[in-house]
Amino acid sequence: MNTNPRQILILEAVRARQSATVEELAETLGVTLQTVRRDVQRLSEKGLLMRFHGGVRVPSSTVENLAHTQRESLHSDGKARIARAVARLVPNHCSLILNIGTTTEAIAKALLRHQGLRVITNNLNVAAILSGNPDCEVIVTGGMVRPRDRGIVGEAAVDFIRQFRVDIAIIGISGIEPDGSLRDFDYREVKVAQTIVEHAREVWLAADHSKFNRPAMVQLATLDQIDRLFTDEAPPEPFPTLLANADVQLVVATD
Repeated sequence: MNTNPRQILILEAVRARQSATVEELAETLGVTLQTVRRDVQRLSEKGLLMRFHGGVRVPSSTVENLAHTQRESLHSDGKARIARAVARLVPNHCSLILNIGTTTEAIAKALLRHQGLRVITNNLNVAAILSGNPDCEVIVTGGMVRPRDRGIVGEAAVDFIRQFRVDIAIIGISGIEPDGSLRDFDYREVKVAQTIVEHAREVWLAADHSKFNRPAMVQLATLDQIDRLFTDEAPPEPFPTLLANADVQLVVATD
């Protein structure tokens, strides 16, 4: 079941406030109460919102991410635009690391026609996608596989990645906070991602607009460790200033 543009606006409105009444959402979107109730019902069935009497709230916290299947459908158009923008700038015949996340999986799909790539990943979904490119060598890390998203985490993955230094690391993230910190939910996943950042000549961050001002518990990196940020909408304040101060090249994917 896909998330339509109006439902995405509802999610963004609730996320900005943490909770909202049906009446507030109807007024914000300029639609009827019946329309909002119908959308809220569908979003709650997906697990994207939690209902309470008269309103809804954000289901996730700083300690737990949304399920992989929920994240796949959320902002899928924006992730596809980001993926195309990244793929246009990835040269043929280079080495990459792609980490865990639905955005990096979208990027893997956009790289299926590239030539001579050598890709290291701790994401079995990325490996399965890129194995469909006969001109791409895929290397999968060791470690423990998380059943919920097929991500590989743990010390074995960290030790494996330490053997390499790649041209570009392409990473996803769960949240970017106003202090410029990049954050995620799973400490084991973050340890792998930190190693990825340390073992790349360039680091590209791919994050749709919903990741700005989204809290998460564990710090992965800061913006000054990133070379390029790919997103689907112009980021809100204070992020343009933070990006400029950190000398991060911003790429807003529009097509």
